[in-house]
Amino acid sequence: MIKSMTGFASLTREHDAASVSVSIKTVNHRFLDLQLRAPASLGGVESRIRGLVQKRIARGRVEVSIALQQRRAPGVDIELNEPVLESLAAALERARERGYVDGALTPGDLLRFPQALTIREQNGVADGLDLAIGDLVTGALSDAIDELEQMRVREGAYLKADLDARRALLGDLFERVAAAAELGLSGLQTRLAERVRELRAEALADETLVAQEIAKFVGRSDITEEVVRFRGHLEHWQALSDSAEPCGRKLDFLLQEMNREVNTAASKAEGREVSELIVTLKAELEKMREQVQNVE
Repeated sequence: MIKSMTGFASLTREHDAASVSVSIKTVNHRFLDLQLRAPASLGGVESRIRGLVQKRIARGRVEVSIALQQRRAPGVDIELNEPVLESLAAALERARERGYVDGALTPGDLLRFPQALTIREQNGVADGLDLAIGDLVTGALSDAIDELEQMRVREGAYLKADLDARRALLGDLFERVAAAAELGLSGLQTRLAERVRELRAEALADETLVAQEIAKFVGRSDITEEVVRFRGHLEHWQALSDSAEPCGRKLDFLLQEMNREVNTAASKAEGREVSELIVTLKAELEKMREQVQNVE
């Protein structure tokens, strides 16, 4: 399937626990390059976020930004460290007896001693809140990717229309190269046959050996194999562009193979029109290569 690598989507989802905003932007890249910006509090679901993107997007530079605003904090449990407090009280009592300090132990004094109080998040509440927020974030990201994919598919339809037209033009140009090469080959055979007759008349060469060399030369000038392979590449292109799978990298490889066949045909084919057609073919292949860089 021909799908564009460029796109953008942004949305916000609300929940009793939090509000989450997601934006996702994709541009051209040879491979999948995911850049994620998210609050540190979402570290526990980062692997889920990355896995979701990698499952849905095959290629391109992907920039995902997530903003999270929690509406309520998790509950906490506060515990007194009684052995520490008893030891602290006894020490203060001895200090008072010796005149080192005055007054009783106050709540403010307790806060100055981290060992005296233990503050913990309530596990059950925190776990449930984290799970709800994680589901909210991944759900919002999935919806954003849906919107992104709609844009990429729409742009991909325009790319496919352009590439299909150029693919048809390539096929026509190469068939014209094959026809021009066939005419050139016939002309070459005629010229060589005439030269053989001249040599025979002059008795300057062995006719059998000359005929063998002519056959070899003509064989090296035949581009039938290149024509067959080029037609096969065009059919493969059509199959790839019509399939459901991402095909950008495969299409890029096919263009390299087509270019190789064009170069080989250029080196072998005879005919006055061949050179001009080859130049046009290579120009169209380059335009297609540039366009394929936009395909996922």
